[in-house]
Amino acid sequence: MPAILPGSRTRGERFEDWVLDSADRLQELRGSELDNVEYAVEEIPPGLERILREGGRPPQGSLIRPAQGKPARITVYRRVVETEAPSAAEAQDLVHDVVVEYTAALLNVEPESLDPYYRGYR
Repeated sequence: MPAILPGSRTRGERFEDWVLDSADRLQELRGSELDNVEYAVEEIPPGLERILREGGRPPQGSLIRPAQGKPARITVYRRVVETEAPSAAEAQDLVHDVVVEYTAALLNVEPESLDPYYRGYR
């Protein structure tokens, strides 16, 4: 399949696209307020084995606040989100909600006030 067609993208690449699409949407809504925020995707959260061993629920993402000249960083954990969403469409919705929730936490606002399309998927 030619590389320019959407079907040629791997699941991981599509997942990254969803994160970036959500980040772009929030950038359009909030403007310069999000200029120094990085969005990333990692496969699993650090310490996943320990979290599961202790009976905890793995986080869908993480937030590192800006410090010492470094930008804020919001990370979405692909395997956790994919495990919690029964279909690709629901995974895409969940990705958006995770990005909105962590961005809202960074800005100290409610997710619903950050993006009117926030669904609170869970």
